[in-house]
Amino acid sequence: MTVQLAIFDCDGTLVDSQANICRAMELAYAAEGLGHPDHHLVRRIVGLSLVEAMRVMLPDADPGFHVVLADHYKNAFHELRGNGTLQHEPLYDGLLQLLDRLDAAGWLLAVATGKSDRGLDLCLTHHGIRQRFISLQTADRHPSKPHPSMIFQALADAGADPERAVMIGDTSYDMAMGVAANVRPIGVDWGYHDAHELEAAGAASIAFDMDQLYDQIVRSGA
Repeated sequence: MTVQLAIFDCDGTLVDSQANICRAMELAYAAEGLGHPDHHLVRRIVGLSLVEAMRVMLPDADPGFHVVLADHYKNAFHELRGNGTLQHEPLYDGLLQLLDRLDAAGWLLAVATGKSDRGLDLCLTHHGIRQRFISLQTADRHPSKPHPSMIFQALADAGADPERAVMIGDTSYDMAMGVAANVRPIGVDWGYHDAHELEAAGAASIAFDMDQLYDQIVRSGA
């Protein structure tokens, strides 16, 4: 039987998490007395691993400082979660129905994200969808996007060939990762990068709602 695999990014694709990301970055900056981070730039680095994200945020800083700031960011998330001030990260409208339709059409599902293992597990478990995914790949065990390592492992876990897989994401990093892994990259316009950026990074198509996304995924596996 031919295995068809849909690999999803998380932040900006499955869930709207920008409020928490921006707040955690504010706290990380504050821990080092850096002032207020540029929220537009923060949204631009969503999807990268934390250390790589800090390098983009502060390109002139010492590499060791990027590691320190990434640790502050992780601690900030734990603090927000512990004191009950972490904002709800809602699923995008129609996402559950999309997953149901893909499952009914015989597609296996996976996640490839810049989140940590713990962060991804908490997010998916909160929404009751963790068990829907056959493979969960995070920045804890792979190089930062756009390196294709996460996709390669998801393909191996599912037993899928690249030509029967898609990478679905909202950033140019997701699209470039899909290109590097020889899977079809599908962009969504409800996340953090504009459609023209997704296309420039190699998106084969752009979905503007969940119905379009379903059609583009299924068509790619025909």
